[in-house]
Amino acid sequence: MIKKFIDKLLGKTSTDKPAIPKGKRVEVPLSEHNIDLKLVDDNAIRVVKTLADAGYEAYIVGGAVRDLLVGLRPKDFDVATNATPEQVKALFRRAFIIGRRFRIVHVVYGRGREHEVIEVSTFRAVMDSATADQVAGNEKTSKSELAGKTHVVDAAGRVLRDNVWGPQIEDAARRDFTVNAMYYDPQRQIVVDYHGGIKDAKKKVLRMIGDPATRYREDPVRIIRVIRFAAKLGFSIDPKTRAPIQEMASLLESVPASRTFDEMIKLLQTGHALSSIEELRKQGLVGARTGVFPILDVVLDDANKHPERAKFVQLALADTDRRVGEGKPVAPSFMLACMLWHDVLDRWHKLKKRGEPPFQALQLAVDAVFDARIGDISGRGKLASDMREIWLMQPRFERRTGQGPLTLVEQLRFRAGFDFLRLRAEAGEIDAELSEWWEAFSVADEHRRANMLDQARSHDAQRRRAPAAGHAAEPAEAPEEAASSSDAPRKRRRRRRKPGGADAAGASSSDPQ
Repeated sequence: MIKKFIDKLLGKTSTDKPAIPKGKRVEVPLSEHNIDLKLVDDNAIRVVKTLADAGYEAYIVGGAVRDLLVGLRPKDFDVATNATPEQVKALFRRAFIIGRRFRIVHVVYGRGREHEVIEVSTFRAVMDSATADQVAGNEKTSKSELAGKTHVVDAAGRVLRDNVWGPQIEDAARRDFTVNAMYYDPQRQIVVDYHGGIKDAKKKVLRMIGDPATRYREDPVRIIRVIRFAAKLGFSIDPKTRAPIQEMASLLESVPASRTFDEMIKLLQTGHALSSIEELRKQGLVGARTGVFPILDVVLDDANKHPERAKFVQLALADTDRRVGEGKPVAPSFMLACMLWHDVLDRWHKLKKRGEPPFQALQLAVDAVFDARIGDISGRGKLASDMREIWLMQPRFERRTGQGPLTLVEQLRFRAGFDFLRLRAEAGEIDAELSEWWEAFSVADEHRRANMLDQARSHDAQRRRAPAAGHAAEPAEAPEEAASSSDAPRKRRRRRRKPGGADAAGASSSDPQ
């Protein structure tokens, strides 16, 4: 530490860690890279043109270029430029500077659900961690020390601030993998490649720029990213890039939980969730309470103890992979609700055994699982609401009398709740007849629905008398409170009989859910 301090005062660069190679600029023409301009987003081209017209360098960068090279249409488009965040913001009507660790600009096109965000970053300089400001804590515990600083690392060398601008050649060097360090100019249709990214993309190899161990120390999340990219792209991991992963994995403990949570969601939404988890298992990053991904640890450990539950989780992940492959949206709330369902069930049954009423027990179980497994993360409110609705809807599917089914099919989250029920049926957790009934009921006309309710009433009565062995859901007498608060049944006060024998004629006999 003293040597580093003296070197810093004298302006010397530490030789403890290998320098990151800056590479050599190579401009690859269209005849060699063969990127189809039709796959490039119009708004991304617009951002590049606006910056170029203002006299700045600007390129589509990173994963978008990598995907374009292999003929895929990227999901997101990022732009890199030599303009500062303030200069970028001044050029666009709707642009917002965000981030502390990395200051970037979000340029927004459109509104509502159809809006699109183009992320614009400024070229960054290669910095030696030995010359950076160092703090003993992390993002939360060292907030006051981080204020106003542009390049800061923690005691392990993890970068907490990286906002020192530099030339493009250095920006390329500070990116993680060679296939993510290419720049595409859609106007001239050239790819700028400093580290042989095109060659690695063709070979389908993920190779770290510079010394892998040093780069993992700078940002331990790169450990997760290399596994995610390998699963998503079907690329192999270069042996030197793979070698330090297990040794460096403990560094992930210092990464904020919200960031590792976001990376876990991305990993499970690659369209190759099952293979991603298998790769994590190979690297010793999941299972046996490793602490890197607590949710995955719980799920995998539970699956090992209860093989019958593993089928449900496998079906859920396979369903997610299928939807991604078909270009359909995937909700993190649904995926997480599937993964944590048996944790909810276990707590629910324990609370009922203690004497808690069924629905109150379910509510308590849901709250406990969410707090224990999800914790305090960005977007917690929306995530909690969606997962809660899916879980609390399950007992309601058991009740097929009165107005309950008619109200349930009109719920905004009905389809998500039903898809969850369908997976439970496929896994053998519930009777497939129940899932088939709701599938038919959801698309039936009014007359058909009335007949189905009549038939179900007698069927459910029989089920109540002889519940199926090992049934996981709350039996058919699930209480009316299982409705969400927005559509819960209102209690009625019994009307007194008026003198003369008048009764409450005219009151509806159905339950007004």
